[in-house]
Amino acid sequence: MAVVPTLTPPSSRAPHGARAPRAPRAPRKDALENRAAILDAAAAVFRRDPEAAIDAVAAEAGLSRRAVYGHFSSRDDLLAELLERGGRRISDALTGVRHDDPRIHLALIGGALYGQVAEVKVLASSLLHSPLEQLAGGALQPVRRSVREAVVRGAGAGDFRDDLDPEALARLVEDAAIAVLDEAVRSELAHDEARRLVMSVGLSVAGLAWREAVDVADAAIALMPTAGGAA
Repeated sequence: MAVVPTLTPPSSRAPHGARAPRAPRAPRKDALENRAAILDAAAAVFRRDPEAAIDAVAAEAGLSRRAVYGHFSSRDDLLAELLERGGRRISDALTGVRHDDPRIHLALIGGALYGQVAEVKVLASSLLHSPLEQLAGGALQPVRRSVREAVVRGAGAGDFRDDLDPEALARLVEDAAIAVLDEAVRSELAHDEARRLVMSVGLSVAGLAWREAVDVADAAIALMPTAGGAA
């Protein structure tokens, strides 16, 4: 009878003297904190000056230029991540923002945008000053969809003007809100006053008289669960 050799299964252990491959390390806590600080600094710097250089971001973050480049390979790389973060934050802020009354709905959108003023300003500036225009436009889509929905419902209910195409009116409301956000920051208005202004101007552009717009904004503010501050 032929003897069948016994096959020994290959060992799962590494050969003697060889080291098993290590799992990739998670980013260090200080590295994550530095990256977040750079993004926060970039939001503040680019809000003031969309053409600012990396040096200005590094100075704002209290880091060296080299440290910034250790996290981001270029200015566009930094801006791209900032735009993506802004889009996520704005989308999160608008989650659940809706009301049966389209006037309240539009006011609540303005309140949510005010809470993300730094992100909104960077995205809006990037539409004009950045090669990443398409990315910035995509990040603002949640805002545009929500504003358009409120405008269409409001015009249909007779609350908003109906002499303009809803797309055009929604763009005017969005542009006005962003312009007021800029002015609110520049003028250093008090939080409540600035938020009310952002909310009421959007309503005025949509067709409400200014006194009614302020009353609706106040009614919407009363419904907001928390008072988010401007970044």
